[in-house]
Amino acid sequence: MKFGVNTWVWVSPLTTAGIAELAPKVKQMGFDWFEVPLEGTEDIDYKQAAAVLRDNGLAVSVCAAMGPDRDLIHPDKAIRDNGMAYLKHCIDAVSTLGGTNVVGPLYSSVGRVWQMTGDERARDTDLVVQQLRILADYAGAKGAVLGVEPLNRFETSFINLASQAIEVVDRVDRPACKVMLDTFHMNIEEQSLGAAIRAAGRRLVQVHSCENDRGAPGSGHIPWNDVAAALKDIGYNGPVVIESFTNKVKSIARAAAIWRSLAPSQDALAADGLKFLKQLLA
Repeated sequence: MKFGVNTWVWVSPLTTAGIAELAPKVKQMGFDWFEVPLEGTEDIDYKQAAAVLRDNGLAVSVCAAMGPDRDLIHPDKAIRDNGMAYLKHCIDAVSTLGGTNVVGPLYSSVGRVWQMTGDERARDTDLVVQQLRILADYAGAKGAVLGVEPLNRFETSFINLASQAIEVVDRVDRPACKVMLDTFHMNIEEQSLGAAIRAAGRRLVQVHSCENDRGAPGSGHIPWNDVAAALKDIGYNGPVVIESFTNKVKSIARAAAIWRSLAPSQDALAADGLKFLKQLLA
């Protein structure tokens, strides 16, 4: 099993210089996986970043940042098309970086919530399945894999549960389209984290880990033994990536509702979380 960290723990947006600064720190902390959140499409020189990550012995994934102009099921076709172009950029980026996984809420803008009738949900589900098939074919041709992430009800009204992500992924029916689960969102939405993980089963390509308050894993009340048992039951051996945020970066603080420090320092959040996860899962 690989243990990683998303650089939103420290900085936003991530740049080539930021990767050069953070990669040695992440490696020294004991991580073997480095997650690149891709906010802007011109912030990073991917070839240069790939060399830095390779030199530090770090595997890599890309986390999509689905903003208001990147939405695969928006009523405005221009926004849908921009979302598709952005996710193809993410796929190209992870390929150049030397990784495979592109993960996140690969369907709609984070924070967009709207009331749907049954017919409207069925229409939007049909649309996202069509869009993700195109993206999965594109990803598969480049050796990449999509990880569709359910978010909690306050960040989307579309896919909140593992079962909803599973329905979409099964309908997409492509080897390069799988599920990613996040313990923070699951803690809000799932009746059982273990049952959700077991339901995802072979579809699970990546796990985001943080506490119920988005703090360091092990510092709150997430049922981690339930998570560990379920991961063992499905034979999961993929990356477990700490995803949290700093309240010092205002754009991220607002988007993720991070209004206070979640640990004595961001380094402590990453280091303490890694120590806990290794004891739990390694």
